[in-house]
Amino acid sequence: MLEVEILCGAAEPISWSLVFGLMLFSLGIVSLFTGHVVSDLDWYSRRLVKQKLYFKLDGSNKGPIDIWKSENGQSFYGCSKRSRKFPHAVRERSSNGYLLIAASGGLNQQRTGISDAVVVAWVLNATLVVPELDHNSYWKDNSDFVNIFDVNWFISYLVKDVTIVKKVPDKFMRSMEKNPYSMRVPRKSPPEYYLDQVLPILKRRRVLQLTKFDYRLANNIDEELQKLRCQANFHALRFTKPIQELGQKLVLRMREMAIRFIAVHLRFEPDMLAFSGCYFGGGDKERYELAEIRKRWETLPDLDADGERSRGKCPLTPHEVGLMLRALGFANDTYIYVASGEIYGGEETLRPLRDLFSNFYTKERLANEELKPFLPFSSRLAAIDYIVCDESDVFVTNNNGNMARTLAGRRRYMGHKRTIRPNAKRLSSLFMERDKMDWDTFARKVKAVQRGYMGEPDEMRPGRGEFHEYPYSCICKKNGDPESEQVRGNQGLKNRSKEEEPVLGAKGDEQVFLI
Repeated sequence: MLEVEILCGAAEPISWSLVFGLMLFSLGIVSLFTGHVVSDLDWYSRRLVKQKLYFKLDGSNKGPIDIWKSENGQSFYGCSKRSRKFPHAVRERSSNGYLLIAASGGLNQQRTGISDAVVVAWVLNATLVVPELDHNSYWKDNSDFVNIFDVNWFISYLVKDVTIVKKVPDKFMRSMEKNPYSMRVPRKSPPEYYLDQVLPILKRRRVLQLTKFDYRLANNIDEELQKLRCQANFHALRFTKPIQELGQKLVLRMREMAIRFIAVHLRFEPDMLAFSGCYFGGGDKERYELAEIRKRWETLPDLDADGERSRGKCPLTPHEVGLMLRALGFANDTYIYVASGEIYGGEETLRPLRDLFSNFYTKERLANEELKPFLPFSSRLAAIDYIVCDESDVFVTNNNGNMARTLAGRRRYMGHKRTIRPNAKRLSSLFMERDKMDWDTFARKVKAVQRGYMGEPDEMRPGRGEFHEYPYSCICKKNGDPESEQVRGNQGLKNRSKEEEPVLGAKGDEQVFLI
């Protein structure tokens, strides 16, 4: 039995079961005095005691790495189907009340908030109202849920787990004596917090709004709840038909030109660079412009640009991304799709990347007239980029932002498709010394520092980082029996919604480069 020692005086071993038992006893006492019944307490208690600390993946591959695909990834697949004992959704009339969610941030930040809201609604035995999206963030997009996601699919896909409605019934709202209660929960709150602090208010007021709902649920929660998180994120959140159709058109247009392509997500907007506190080589002009933008945030501390770069906190420039890819072995005729917002410095900043990869495409270049209806809406444009990046053979990011983490998690769930994250901390010194070494030496060192950042199954220890980036509870490994592998592989495919099927059909010859 696992034992933990309490180091105070003479240490005595205490078992995990005793620790969890005391926790659950305390939870029961709190529940007794607050007058509420914990949502499915018996089920949750059993799961809490038996919860796995982490799901270990085999990391046996130490040989050369194919830069286009993960050979080990073929042994893994997404498996988010909950057990038959997982309690089903309560009906609207029997629920503890209506839960209103105000998601914040851009598209991918909202996506994580919505997925977490589904889990929170289940924990509270609440009826979830279709979440509201943030209209006041930097992106200033007034799109609602129905403009970005297929709302009917969202409701129907999760019907067995959580009851979801488009709005609180008018009759119910008219009968209320007070306006809906609004509150903000701390970040990374565990389910127990919602049961103890949120549920009593929900039961008393019947309609409760949680504001700025982003990353408000803990990373490490019960495995069955993690799977519900995955169901919401990877299956229930499907883009609207117009977004889906245009995104797939762009994928097909890339595939018509090349059998394989890279998608590069460049976060290099002026506000993002200013917030980072980094310096990118633009001289006094850059220092002045970014310093002026930083004044928007009164609480930002003064940062040392060189120190931030040495710690790996700065996003790679487009030129640095290009150098990294070429050093890894991607030839100059490789086709790349660049997903980005406003690039600081515009075409001048992008030119070095274009020089390194002449087959350079964006959504604006691939779809001119077709893109016009989406231009006023940054979140819908981001959704189009999301689709192309998800379908790409290799996804590359220059930062560790929300889109980078969300897509990294999805691509792991879909069989560990190659996803390259820059080891910014170690690359920074290489870029600074680039002129002091020949190309072969530089390329060899880049390959060395990027090992472990190429999207292999064993790169990250389960339980570390954001769950949305590494959904370890929703990833299964096929066993060695070919027949069993086929059965389990098919089961994984059954969980995929129609729009998640890969786009087939391409031209060109196979090339394999190893690092």
